[in-house]
Amino acid sequence: MNYLLIVLIAVIVLAVVIICATGYVKAPPDMAYIISGFKKQSRILIGRAGIRIPFLERLDKLLLKQITVDIKTEGYIPTIDFINIKVDAVAKVKVSSEPELMKEAMKNFLNKSEQEITHDLQDSLQGNMREIIGTLTLRGVCNNREEFGNQVQEKASVDMKKLGIEIISCNIQNVEDESDLIKNMGMDNTAKIRKEAAIAKAEADRDVEIKKAEADKEANDARVKADLEIAQKNNELEIKRAELLKASETKRAEAEAAYEIQKQEQRKTIEQTSTNADIAKREREVELKQREVEVMEQALDAEVKKKAEAEKYRQEQEADAKLYIRTKEAEAKKVEMEREAEATKTRAEAEKYKQEQEALAIKAKGEAEAEAIKAKGLAEAEAIDRKAEAMKKYGQAAIVEMLVNVLPEVAKNVAQPISSIDKVTVIGGNSNGVSDVAGNVPIVMAKVFESVKEATGIDMAEIVKAQTFEGQTTKNINFTGIPENTNTQNNKTTKQIDSNNKQS
Repeated sequence: MNYLLIVLIAVIVLAVVIICATGYVKAPPDMAYIISGFKKQSRILIGRAGIRIPFLERLDKLLLKQITVDIKTEGYIPTIDFINIKVDAVAKVKVSSEPELMKEAMKNFLNKSEQEITHDLQDSLQGNMREIIGTLTLRGVCNNREEFGNQVQEKASVDMKKLGIEIISCNIQNVEDESDLIKNMGMDNTAKIRKEAAIAKAEADRDVEIKKAEADKEANDARVKADLEIAQKNNELEIKRAELLKASETKRAEAEAAYEIQKQEQRKTIEQTSTNADIAKREREVELKQREVEVMEQALDAEVKKKAEAEKYRQEQEADAKLYIRTKEAEAKKVEMEREAEATKTRAEAEKYKQEQEALAIKAKGEAEAEAIKAKGLAEAEAIDRKAEAMKKYGQAAIVEMLVNVLPEVAKNVAQPISSIDKVTVIGGNSNGVSDVAGNVPIVMAKVFESVKEATGIDMAEIVKAQTFEGQTTKNINFTGIPENTNTQNNKTTKQIDSNNKQS
């Protein structure tokens, strides 16, 4: 039972699918599909889809698009004034969208093509146009084609409605007559138009000459008036130009005078500024030299301080070494005495002797430590004295020492360019060749000594001479540029150092 039900449902579904597949229709916008047969009222599809039941409903088509119908008279048709003419016109028609008129169109044009519909409407429209031609004159047809077309459209609309057709427009394309009357009428009109045109041209030429004469008179009057005004304006311009030139010359003289005054002021300002700049430059140079002296003093101070601290450290190390040696000697002596006491004396005597030796050793150690402390204190005092004396006298003497120290480096730098010479070629002259080149070194050194003497007041030649054997053995050599109190302080410092060394 269930199996039969499933088969029945499947058959129904298959039938529905077949009906939908074969009966599905879709009408375009310019075509009406009419489905009839299953229902009493037909269904009309325009631009939409629908289902037609196969074998039970019928599908018909009705063309809805605009159709052009060519209306021509097949022979000459007499007008109301008995002139035979031929007319060529074009009408635009389509099936009416009103339901009642569409039903009439279904009865007359169902399933017909565009050519068939055009052929059916052509006879009716030609008959309507013949009737209208018989009510008009030739001149009326030629001059009022739009009115002629409207009358044909109105006349034919009555018959077209009966067929379900709507006339959109009706236009007259061409009109011909049997006796060339239209051409003659055109020639007559052409002659009249030419005559009227010639008269109009003559009148226009006359008016042009009159207007031209009037224009020439007005132009001459305007030219004379303009020349007079130009002369007056030129006269006024010359007067104004003279006034402006006078004012300009006055302003120019004032400007030149002001320019000279301003120029003198600017020159005065420039001279004052230049003088102030020179003064400031000189002040800056003085400050720079003072700063260089301060830097040199600080460098000398640091060097003297460094030497004093090194000497102090050396003496401290020597004192510590002496203390260490004396301590070791005391300890060795103590050990030796202990061994001798043990070998020569009894235990009691040895113990007593040992205590005595320990006391002596302690005493010797204390004396050695005291001596070391004394030497260390003397070294520190001496370093402090030397530092103080150096701080007092470092100015000129330290500069002399630094200059003496840098003399070898100066000589080396002066001779260095000569050492880089690979080959010397002497051309002409009485020169000695390489000897002249090498002789430039003493000359450059002498120039350097003279420059130092002029800049600092120190005679480097005398300082170099003091470093020779004769200068060191002769005690009456004087240093140019070195204060006398500096030598006295140096002698005092030397004597003090010698006495301290003797005490140590």
